[in-house]
Amino acid sequence: MNRDLQHIFSKAKKNDRLAQKSLFEMFSGKMLSVANSYINNRDDAEDMLMNAFCKAFTKLEDCKNYESFPFWLRKIVVNDAISFIRTNKHILYAETEFTDSIAEQTEDVDVISHDIDLDVIFREMPIGYKLVFNLSVFEEKKHQEIAEILNISEGTSKSQLSKAKKWLQDYFNQQNTKQNAESEI
Repeated sequence: MNRDLQHIFSKAKKNDRLAQKSLFEMFSGKMLSVANSYINNRDDAEDMLMNAFCKAFTKLEDCKNYESFPFWLRKIVVNDAISFIRTNKHILYAETEFTDSIAEQTEDVDVISHDIDLDVIFREMPIGYKLVFNLSVFEEKKHQEIAEILNISEGTSKSQLSKAKKWLQDYFNQQNTKQNAESEI
């Protein structure tokens, strides 16, 4: 795969349409999952993904080597998803001060051992929580960076992450309760 990617990447950099199609086929599934984790509507996520790939192919010279391509492409997808949300959605963040008691309550989210469908979870999670959670957990951004990206205060970023963790904890507890009730039947 690595050797194939190197070959395809070098051809795609020379505007070889078949090579670009191959890159799309290799990475579109993973990148659609990333887009879906930010955008609740699959059609919007697919449109945004197509735009991200177009942007990537027009700026492919900016990507230094084939090894960094997946990470470079992911960054484009995440940035485009955030831009899409900013321009197409009205996101409300609860402006509350982050307190240590909230942090202590949600420090560890216990995950129950059963199949986890992230698409379902992210479809149900409130969008403000989801954005901060994704940027913090999957993109490994600090609260100061998240605040700048989303144009919110650092305290709001901390609060939204805390609330997202609490929401996940409640979600998994509900799933566990449902599972236990079904197994008793």
